[in-house]
Amino acid sequence: MKIRAEYRAGFTLTEIMIVVSLIGTLAAIALPNFVRSRARAQTSACINNLRQIDYAIQEWALDGKKGPQTVVQFTDISSYLKSSVVCPAGGTTFADSYTITIVGTQPACQRVPTDHILPQTTDLVSNSTGPSGSGGSGSPLAPPSPAPSGNGNGNSNGNGGGNGNGGGNGNHGRGP
Repeated sequence: MKIRAEYRAGFTLTEIMIVVSLIGTLAAIALPNFVRSRARAQTSACINNLRQIDYAIQEWALDGKKGPQTVVQFTDISSYLKSSVVCPAGGTTFADSYTITIVGTQPACQRVPTDHILPQTTDLVSNSTGPSGSGGSGSPLAPPSPAPSGNGNGNSNGNGGGNGNGGGNGNHGRGP
């Protein structure tokens, strides 16, 4: 007589409990990171919206020759904005997302005013003096540095297959 051993297919209760606890642990680790990254993405998008609004205000003020104390309305700057601008943290319209007052004041977020803050920038309208204070262009960019002097001769670096012989002195009109 042959004795057959009975085998049951399936998982034991202990195995199922271990798998469920591992999934729960992974979820407990992942969910706060997901929420945090979503909040960071919303903050970044809102700050970019604030920057677009500020640029639209500054461009409107420059086009209309408005001073820094001129009152700004959304209807004034709406044509300077590429698309509808709302706060991603729950805004539905411009009016319930952002506050704009005058040209010299940066726009503010109404949804999360403590975190969604535009960093301080140079005022484009009222900056009429240059770096030396003598009525320059006000451009923060430095003049281009002169090109290095050389004879223009040399071998190719492998990008063009030529010999690189320029035949000139390499000054480009800007050198000493």
